[in-house]
Amino acid sequence: MRFELPISVAKNRYVPGRWDVVAFVLVFAFFAYLGDSAHGLTGSLAHLEAQPISLDPRYLPGYAAQTALRMLVAMGASLVFTFTYATLAAKSKRAASVLIPLLDILQSVPILGFSITIVFFLSLTPGRVAGAEMAAIFLVFTSQAWNMAFSFYHSLRSIPDELDEAARAFHLGPWMRFWRLEVPFAMPALIWNMMMSMSGGWFFVVAAEAISVGNTTVTLPGVGSYIARAIQERSLTAIGWAILAMFIVILIYDQILFRPLTASADWFRLEQEAGLTPSSSWALTMMRRSRLLAFGRGMFGSMIELGFNRGRVHRPWASRAGGSAASTLLGDLAWYVPVAAVVALAVWRIAHFVLAHIPLAEVGHVIGLGSLTLLRVVVLIALASVVWVPIGVYIGIRPALARTAQPIAQFLAAFPVNLLFPIVVSGIVALKLNPNIWLSPLMILGTQWYILFNVIVGASSLSADLKYAGENLGVRGWLWWRRIALPAVFPFYVTGAITASGGSWNASIVAEVADWGSKHLTAAGLGEYIADATSAGDFPRTVLGIAVMSLFVVVVNRLFWRPLYARAERKFRIS
Repeated sequence: MRFELPISVAKNRYVPGRWDVVAFVLVFAFFAYLGDSAHGLTGSLAHLEAQPISLDPRYLPGYAAQTALRMLVAMGASLVFTFTYATLAAKSKRAASVLIPLLDILQSVPILGFSITIVFFLSLTPGRVAGAEMAAIFLVFTSQAWNMAFSFYHSLRSIPDELDEAARAFHLGPWMRFWRLEVPFAMPALIWNMMMSMSGGWFFVVAAEAISVGNTTVTLPGVGSYIARAIQERSLTAIGWAILAMFIVILIYDQILFRPLTASADWFRLEQEAGLTPSSSWALTMMRRSRLLAFGRGMFGSMIELGFNRGRVHRPWASRAGGSAASTLLGDLAWYVPVAAVVALAVWRIAHFVLAHIPLAEVGHVIGLGSLTLLRVVVLIALASVVWVPIGVYIGIRPALARTAQPIAQFLAAFPVNLLFPIVVSGIVALKLNPNIWLSPLMILGTQWYILFNVIVGASSLSADLKYAGENLGVRGWLWWRRIALPAVFPFYVTGAITASGGSWNASIVAEVADWGSKHLTAAGLGEYIADATSAGDFPRTVLGIAVMSLFVVVVNRLFWRPLYARAERKFRIS
């Protein structure tokens, strides 16, 4: 007997719906643009240099699309880096002893410090645009990856004991534990830090797309190079068009990428408050109802299931490091002694290289410049904390307000400091102000949002039971902040403050040197020293400046931020 489906069922199964049409249009447009961009990679640098950046706003949509694609590729690379680097650091104490200090150093190295890689990438594809594109994407990557890695590392170290026990009870192997427990638990904080990292990429996009290292100059079509040209020609109209283009691209990213991610992250919150209206997103609805995208989700789920291992119970590194104390000591010696030898060798080589070209007196001068920049960072982080911690808590405990504030905060965080140069430089010159003081706020302009974003995440994860208990007991005022709010957001604040601190050092190369047409202002500090050395192609002085900056960041993190981080893990961990 032949069985036939009803016509209505067959129609629903085989006829595409409206969400399938929307998904097909978006996916087709994306891959068409990828193909066009890939074709452009084969072009020659000579042809690219023969077409200078135009301030005509008609070219700006194409520039914005190219910048957005570079940032998207860099974000994908940052996710891969985060899932591998941060996971290894969180699961291995020995690896963490190397990877976390290295992460401190990497996040403090200014984007100009990585500009020496331009020569390397250009040598991979001599005379072709592909090498320049890889260099630009790598520079954007260096402004995104470290914040995401710190966030994921913090989340993995904060997984509650009951969830860990549940994973062992279900016999989840390392692969399934990662995708079923660790990634979902870290998702809310990671998504907010992804947004912050994307915004951080906008902050440094000028340095990534229009950069000069000695005699090597690379200018790629994009919003960053458009802004650099507008600053050079002192065109306020062009800067206005650049701001509009940035706003539109950020809005598109918010609607298609980040809004669906934040809506889906509500599924993974540890505390689900009754009566709370879930986040909505038309793009998330499209992804759920489109058969085309459902096929892609199915393929990704199948890839995850391939790693499923139900036979072996996963235990954290601390419980697997069994054995006698003597064998543990020998293992530590076998690891730490070679690491210490490599570090000592690297320090000696850097010192030998620098001192062969630079007098010792100048080294002392550079350390003094580092002290000036350190003073600016300390004062600005303290002021940003006083301002943004209360605001972040207020927003975080109100989910509806957080959804409204999200795109606004993204745009403010993405606002490149260079766009304020007309106001800042003109104001300092007109009022005869001291650049050493009044250029300093530019350092915190892009990095203060790390504090706000992480505090919002911490406040949004505040236990509903704890909030209700505080209300029932009449806990208000300063007592509420001291006993409920601040302990809840403290671990998240420390994560944001560490990243903001490192980012402020990084931003000093932009904030301590301000140009507007022929007007050039500088503030004495390490950022100004590195920017000048990089522009002059003085590699020994660039290395010296970066080494001193890394030393300052590592020492401050070791003596101040890491003890706070350990206290946050020990006293305020969710359990």
